[in-house]
Amino acid sequence: MAGKPATRTRIISPFYVMDLLHRAKRLEAMGRDIIHMEIGEPDFPTPKPIIDAGIQLLQTGQVKYTPAAGLPELRAKIAAFYQQRYGVNIAKEKIFVTPGASGAFLLALGASLNAGETLLMADPCYPCNSNFVSLFDGKTDTVAVDASTHYQLTSTLIRQHWTPTTKGVLIASPSNPTGTLIAPDDLKLAIQAVNALGGCFYSDEIYHGLVYGQDAATALAYSDEVFVINSFSKYFGMTGWRIGWLVVPDAFVEATEKLAQNIFIATSTHSQYAALAAFDNKTLAELERRRAVCANRRDFLYEQLLRLGFNIPAKPEGAFYIYADCRRFTEDSFKFALDLLEAEGVALTPGKDFGRHEAHHTLRFAYTTSIDRMAEAMQRLERFINKR
Repeated sequence: MAGKPATRTRIISPFYVMDLLHRAKRLEAMGRDIIHMEIGEPDFPTPKPIIDAGIQLLQTGQVKYTPAAGLPELRAKIAAFYQQRYGVNIAKEKIFVTPGASGAFLLALGASLNAGETLLMADPCYPCNSNFVSLFDGKTDTVAVDASTHYQLTSTLIRQHWTPTTKGVLIASPSNPTGTLIAPDDLKLAIQAVNALGGCFYSDEIYHGLVYGQDAATALAYSDEVFVINSFSKYFGMTGWRIGWLVVPDAFVEATEKLAQNIFIATSTHSQYAALAAFDNKTLAELERRRAVCANRRDFLYEQLLRLGFNIPAKPEGAFYIYADCRRFTEDSFKFALDLLEAEGVALTPGKDFGRHEAHHTLRFAYTTSIDRMAEAMQRLERFINKR
């Protein structure tokens, strides 16, 4: 007998959208046309300069380990990117290249979180972040938020919910699933509150670049003593390359490198060399064109959902999601999503994937496909609603 799975695997919650995705794939295998608006992966290919840089490295055959913290030249390019985009100076020694943003979260929490300590997060939030905390025997304290704070934690909420076991606060801006931003002044106040309480501040910035209006502020503009998680997946279009980065406070550099050496050894070498081209002017110009496309998609979907009768308490300012209240049509958004998939072949994400607060009344729509496909999805959705 091999024994039983570890207790931690029972604590980790499942991704409910994966049930929908598996069913959608089965329906497609049966010949059904499925419009995917459930997964946070745009339909754009990886920009060609990035692909070419990866191929060039592979053709040399010299695909060896890199340093655990990442290629020095890539860390330098990331540091230069912060200077150019945000006017922030960062020593490249504080930057760790990781296997996606997930790898960055594992390093940040592994280096800072002790068993039994608690992390404050907004509800709704991206579910994997809570599960990462559980992997290190920590706990999450999710705070219900709504449109009045743009679905973000505030310095007031942080102080209200801080306890002796609280280790720190995670803020994601733009947020998944809501696409909302934290205002720069509110971000600054939140960081100041956490610093005054002696905690750690973690800033999830993986959707930076995909912002439609005012630029998103980086936590590094207000403090050197923060953990910043970012990724090449979303804005840079490198989801399957599995590469991200982490910026850590000076006091955590040595501990983080030790963890990286033991957990990952190194991030994929060819992905790192490919990512060197992500900051080239030609690539950035293409990414800005794509950002404009995403903005048009957001505006189209936003108006269509309002027309159909969905309530959207806060218009998204970034990422590629709309978080809509569907209580006019159902008291069970998960069943609604399952029934919609079966009846009309439109795949959405139910709110229960993102927390408990109003979860059964919400759906996440991902505008990661063309306007033509979304228009077809809206026709199907309208037909489905009218039959209920």
